[in-house]
Amino acid sequence: MPPVGVYGRAKATGEDGIMDRTVLVVLSKPVEGREAEYNSWYNDQHLHDVLAVPGFVSVERLKRRGTPVSAHAWTYCALYEIDHPRPEEVVADMMSRIGTDTMPISDALDEDFMCALYEPIVHLQK
Repeated sequence: MPPVGVYGRAKATGEDGIMDRTVLVVLSKPVEGREAEYNSWYNDQHLHDVLAVPGFVSVERLKRRGTPVSAHAWTYCALYEIDHPRPEEVVADMMSRIGTDTMPISDALDEDFMCALYEPIVHLQK
């Protein structure tokens, strides 16, 4: 049986035994005083807009818990799984849609955010 990916889907593994997937990590926070509006937009619209881009297959959204260990810590993290041989093309497609009718951006999203692609290098499971 193939290993199960982070999001519960069966995943193929490469020759090195590591799951073959790419994750777009987005760290963000709301504009101060607008958290409810930010979360409504993010959960009810933005996640669906991103998943409509071919190549994105799932998303998990997380909220920071407790006191951060770093002075610069975002409140929210979204992990978008990409299933495509050239994930950079998927992200470029997504970026071309930002600010259009297919992917409007809420002004409740703070301009201080981080967005980057990551690929697995080690997978351990207990």
